[in-house]
Amino acid sequence: MHNDLSDIVGLAVGHAQHERLASGVSAIVFERPAVASVCVLGGAPGGRDTGLLEPEMTVETVDAILLSGGSAFGLDAAGGAQAALAAAGRGFAVGPVRVPIVPQAILFDLLNGGDKNWGSRSPYWDLGRLAAERALAGHDASLGSVGAGLGATTATLKGGIGAASAETRSGLHVAAMMVVNAIGTATMGDTPHFWAAPYERKSEFGGRGWPASLPPGALTLRIKGHAAEPATTIGIVVTDARLSKSQAKRLAIMAQDGLARAIRPAHAPMDGDTIFAAGTGEKPLGEPMPNLTELGMLAGDCVARAIARGIHEAKALPFPGSLPDWKSRFMGLDPRSGFRSE
Repeated sequence: MHNDLSDIVGLAVGHAQHERLASGVSAIVFERPAVASVCVLGGAPGGRDTGLLEPEMTVETVDAILLSGGSAFGLDAAGGAQAALAAAGRGFAVGPVRVPIVPQAILFDLLNGGDKNWGSRSPYWDLGRLAAERALAGHDASLGSVGAGLGATTATLKGGIGAASAETRSGLHVAAMMVVNAIGTATMGDTPHFWAAPYERKSEFGGRGWPASLPPGALTLRIKGHAAEPATTIGIVVTDARLSKSQAKRLAIMAQDGLARAIRPAHAPMDGDTIFAAGTGEKPLGEPMPNLTELGMLAGDCVARAIARGIHEAKALPFPGSLPDWKSRFMGLDPRSGFRSE
């Protein structure tokens, strides 16, 4: 397994970003329309076509999911992605017309130091088109400061895109990709230890483990800016199981548990924490109750691991006063103690 979305057959990821803008877009494009739903637990979400993903709504499947920076300006990206998908002949058939279904979530990265003076037309339509075209051309497994993660930050460290995957006892696969732009922190106080440490596999985010005791101040509230500054962690979990829309909804709900395990605080009033869930339908779910329960548990674990990996793989932005990235701040530490070696 590759420990990212490529472990799920039937999809590809594409990224597009603008370095001077310090923002970008990531597209998850399905080879065939996938059953999908969403769970929104942040108090200040931004999204497009998320309402159609509720189980009682008519449209059952989506062509792609879009994750974007730019706050509400970033919602233009879905139009660009739709254009790329329409050119490829994708979309929900309405008579002779096809309408690509591309739900989207956005994050707030407008105060990260990048040049946001784009004039009368935001660049996100073009970034969305390019991200979708790249996904149609092949999978990009890049992590860290790429696509929607380019401009992402947390309260103390640079944020970014992370991914993780797992396999159930019955052979089903589930994977998560998260864009970490949290109002809070993914690490404990001023140490390199991640809140997600108990779920780490094969030292995927540094292998620092859980400290012998909580560091001083670890439980103190740490947030970026002030409580009124928007943030948001967004992402997707995907399984190769065949799901109904209501089962995808439950998977998205359970996946949100991983966000709360990895970030402190989570689901705050100015967060827009949103997680999509989709099933590509490559394998039968099997016995629904135990198998969906295990998928949901592992989806939460993958979300927590992906969040930590997003921080671990990020690179600091090249602007004065930018937050440090995890590796530049902590790679000189003794992993056994969490303190700088002499």
